Amino acid sequence: MSTEYGKLYVVATPIGNLADMSFRAVQILKQVDLIAAEDTRHVKMLLQHYGITNKLVLLHQHNEEKASPFLLEKLRTGQSIALVSDAGTPLLSDPGMPLVKMVKDAGLDVVPIPGACALIAALSAAGLPISRFTFEGFLPRTSSARKAFFNERVMYTTTWIFYESCHRILASLQDMAEIIPLDRQIVIARELTKLHETIVKTSLGNALELVAQNDNMRKGEFVVIVDGATVDKKEQTISTEHKKILGVLLRECSIKTAAAMAAEITGVRKKLLYQKALAMGKTIDD
Repeated sequence: MSTEYGKLYVVATPIGNLADMSFRAVQILKQVDLIAAEDTRHVKMLLQHYGITNKLVLLHQHNEEKASPFLLEKLRTGQSIALVSDAGTPLLSDPGMPLVKMVKDAGLDVVPIPGACALIAALSAAGLPISRFTFEGFLPRTSSARKAFFNERVMYTTTWIFYESCHRILASLQDMAEIIPLDRQIVIARELTKLHETIVKTSLGNALELVAQNDNMRKGEFVVIVDGATVDKKEQTISTEHKKILGVLLRECSIKTAAAMAAEITGVRKKLLYQKALAMGKTIDD
């Protein structure tokens, strides 16, 4: 890429403890022409702490579609821009995707400046399998949508993770307890890197009781990590949910691929799923 164009730096910032700011991140924020921030009032505290006085512009979920072309033109004129969110790594349940996509599509450079991330921090201390996991972002706001969400994931055999706010953590756990077995292991991580950081690994039933009875466990920002379902490898039946998963996959994939992906999702033997997919595939084709 020619040096006549500016670069977009995607800069991770602390999720709580200001000491988690990397040296490289500080240097980048000092040298860029503009800092695109989700909330300029919030980011100013961080910048003041590190003596950074560069110009701030707003880029949040309500204006990013309009602001992104403006920022792209700034890059084209040779100005460099740092993208930051309120905390952690941008784009993980934060604004910024339209800008990054637009810059990449234009052939300009997007440079990651890694650092703090609540998702990764929680996983590293969870004590649950993390060689394969699914990040689900924030849960739906309504109870019915959350229950549908949990129903779709009750048979996942891999670890899955979601974010939740203090206002809905109890309601979300209550909805989860109606769908997910109460003995399923989960981890609740709250206020990571902050003074009242808490990381609890326990059963869903115990976690629900703890959050319901302890006011402090309903304060702060939450990462919830859910252990995958244990599936009997000798299981010879295919449930309605398994059939639904196969049906969705068969609309987009070959029978072989659909069976393989369904086996990963459900833990049911691939051969059994392949046989069922063959039968379902014929029905769909007819």
